[in-house]
Amino acid sequence: MKWGVVRFPGSLDDNDSLWALNEVMGQEAAILWHKDTSLQGARCVLLPGGFSYGDYLRCGAIARFSPIMESVAKFAADGGLVIGTCNGFQVLCEAHLLPGVLTRNRTLSFICDRVHVRVENARTPFTRAMRQGEVLTLPIKHGEGRYVAPESELRQMEERGQILLRYVDAEGRETDDANPNGAMHAIAGVANDRFNVFGLMPHPEHAVEAMLGGEDGLKIFRSIVESAG
Repeated sequence: MKWGVVRFPGSLDDNDSLWALNEVMGQEAAILWHKDTSLQGARCVLLPGGFSYGDYLRCGAIARFSPIMESVAKFAADGGLVIGTCNGFQVLCEAHLLPGVLTRNRTLSFICDRVHVRVENARTPFTRAMRQGEVLTLPIKHGEGRYVAPESELRQMEERGQILLRYVDAEGRETDDANPNGAMHAIAGVANDRFNVFGLMPHPEHAVEAMLGGEDGLKIFRSIVESAG
């Protein structure tokens, strides 16, 4: 399967994503430069973490206007699979490809840690290789990861199953201490209403090898490969 990994000025996790996809999973993945418009035949587009355009204005606010994002938006409108991790999630929200917005962590400080997230909907292209209620351990590293949306919209998202990942403790319980950034409804990852665009604050590309702390991130990538196949 062919993947496209978008590289913005300030992207940090693009090379990590390429390693995870090419070297660990044996997939075909190539860099998509922010000034280009071709997706090079990618079956899934990944927007990586980092600090696109230096995070000026707001995280992802400038990246949404890059030429490549016009192609990503059209690709998503045509049903193509798109995933954004951390800053990529922020870009997708700014581009209105996903609902809500990411704001400053409630502690107003940068967080770098491993967290537990529970799979809330295992019937999507991004979660199909997992079980409903399964708890994953994934790393996070962000200063603006608090997911916010109007309560009325959140209720609709909950009803439609758009909340795919939620912060929990190691036993799968939703507690305030387990919510690292104060996200509303403890949301760690959401999909659009067509379930072909997914954004999450944790970094699956940093959880693909046991020697580096875990392989739970592979379950997300494998879900996408199964879905595209």
